[in-house]
Amino acid sequence: MSKSLTLILGGVRSGKSRFAQRLASDQDRVLFLATAEAGDVDMEARIQAHKEARPAGWDTLEEPLDLATSLSSVLNDYDVVILECLTLWISNMMLAPPMAGDAKADIPSRVHQLLEMFRSGNASWIVVSNEVGLGVIPPTTLGRNYADELGRVNQIVAAEADVVYFMAAGLPMQIKGQRPTGSDDT
Repeated sequence: MSKSLTLILGGVRSGKSRFAQRLASDQDRVLFLATAEAGDVDMEARIQAHKEARPAGWDTLEEPLDLATSLSSVLNDYDVVILECLTLWISNMMLAPPMAGDAKADIPSRVHQLLEMFRSGNASWIVVSNEVGLGVIPPTTLGRNYADELGRVNQIVAAEADVVYFMAAGLPMQIKGQRPTGSDDT
């Protein structure tokens, strides 16, 4: 598989994670970069279910905030990096105490730093994110700021991506690029 950046967008429970894993299933050296934090019992159960769904031979790196630093020492040890997910990463940054009130200034620079890591490395990346542009406008300032930031981040990553999929009801719809040679998403 030649190096590529793939973005998978969709709503909650649309099949994004399963599809990302399927795209990487023929690779031996896979890193799953998890951004979720178990803030409550429900989230803890979701994280555990995701862990159990991953192939045993894949490595997992759990990092909610500083993805670039965490990846820097292991970046070229893998053929594929699955980043799951931008949705929680942006939320984590916006809610972290040092970022509170100034998230808009730092988030795009962190996204560009992450994309530079992709460009400089050897691994293909599969990035998962929720599409926020299809729902209602959040009723709170924080909710609107979050939707705005995630929408901007999704646009930045989609512009750089070689392939973009949109998931609905477990079905992938390719909306940008050509499938990498040898991939099977049917």
